[in-house]
Amino acid sequence: MAFVQSTHVANFGIYDRLSAALSSVKVALQRRAIFSQTIRELQNLSNRELADIGINRTDIHRIAMDAAFGPNLK
Repeated sequence: MAFVQSTHVANFGIYDRLSAALSSVKVALQRRAIFSQTIRELQNLSNRELADIGINRTDIHRIAMDAAFGPNLK
């Protein structure tokens, strides 16, 4: 009985690394935009409007972080 095992090593060239870096930057910019937009929209609400939806003004930054980066980021 014969057994053959082959291994393929991924070859990441400069193009692949640049593409991955640009993709990471794009994701970071998108997350930053979500964070900024969430902050801006919540800060424009009055204290009464925030209270109606159960948000304290001191929670705005945390809520924006959760919206942009996920609730598990600490």
